[in-house]
Amino acid sequence: MLGRLGTTEYPPEVIVSQETRDDAAVYRLPDGTGLVQSVDFFTPIVDDPYDWGRVAAANAVSDLYAMGARPVLALNLVGWPRDDLPLDLLADVLRGGAETAARAGAVVVGGHSIDDREPKYGMAVTGFVDLDRLVRNSTAPEGAELILTKPLGVGILTTAIKRERATDVQVTAVVETMTRLNDAAAEAMVEAGAEAATDVTGFGLLGHLHEMLAASEVAAEVDAASVPFLEGALGLAREGVVPGGTHRNAAFLDPLVDRDLEEHEWLALSDAQTSGGLLIATTNPGALRTELEARGVPSAAIGRVVDGPPGRIRVLGRLR
Repeated sequence: MLGRLGTTEYPPEVIVSQETRDDAAVYRLPDGTGLVQSVDFFTPIVDDPYDWGRVAAANAVSDLYAMGARPVLALNLVGWPRDDLPLDLLADVLRGGAETAARAGAVVVGGHSIDDREPKYGMAVTGFVDLDRLVRNSTAPEGAELILTKPLGVGILTTAIKRERATDVQVTAVVETMTRLNDAAAEAMVEAGAEAATDVTGFGLLGHLHEMLAASEVAAEVDAASVPFLEGALGLAREGVVPGGTHRNAAFLDPLVDRDLEEHEWLALSDAQTSGGLLIATTNPGALRTELEARGVPSAAIGRVVDGPPGRIRVLGRLR
């Protein structure tokens, strides 16, 4: 769709735009600092409004963390059926969002709301980055190791919540995962000098990896057995508890990924995530692991960047 709009002429101050499908836009300020902006919002994915607000805010600021940036300001985006849902519920959503933004070091300074038949919430977020330490998705070099900082399966488990198939333990686990900020992971990758990164959200692990590889003009191999999943996610996928977005991801990725997987494994690797972890490409994985461990950030080495057709992915082995 964006291709139909033609090319855009950007001023030289625009360092990162939509051209590489990166996580946020970056604009060079007169003093040389990078101004970073992104926006994200979605419909409820958990039952508790406060948790929904927390998840939406963590998801929004994650785009800045993927660039190595520090969020400072946020604006609320709200769609609310005011004749059908009490405003007290919306207050809980906004409270969750504001508290999570505050944990990220950002302050909510306003926003915009509309009357909408289906509730929606998210944030537009602004931050700053030292341009010498900016991390992009378009700079992954051949030979780099791929490190993932959160398990997959969020889309599957939130679908299980909607279908009343999730256990209390699974609900707790998926909410904890989605509300955990990527701030410490971002600090670690910047300190370790990681070459490239993106956060794993709606397009899933393989979708966001494909974007990174295409922008970097390289390919990748993924070790299926090394990819971590939330407890119970694979079993639910086998039973057909899979969101529509995951099916769309799989359909898009089908001609781009070489694999020998069962259908539920393929869908699990294509699962649409919300507030997922960082996917980091580094040629110094030892230094990155040291920095991550020092901050208590779990991680998994899931593959490597290789020479090959830009954007192509080969999945090796099977899921555990």
